[in-house]
Amino acid sequence: MAQMCELLDRCGFFINFKGNSEVVKRGWIKVYCDNSEASERCERKKIRKQTGKPPVDNMTPTGKLLS
Repeated sequence: MAQMCELLDRCGFFINFKGNSEVVKRGWIKVYCDNSEASERCERKKIRKQTGKPPVDNMTPTGKLLS
C-alpha cells in the first residue's frame, strides 16, 4: 500500500484549512496526498524542494492562492 505524503502532517495549507469547505469539496488530500506518487504533483511540495522552505499557507496544492 502506498504511503501518504511525508509532508502532510506539517503542511501549513492543510493545518490551517482542514475545516474549510473548499478544501473538503475539492478533495485535495485525496488527489495530492494519499500516496507518495500523487504528492509529486503538488506545487507546494515542489516549491519546498526548490527553496528548502514551505510556501505560504494559503497556497493550494495546485499553486493557486486562497483568499
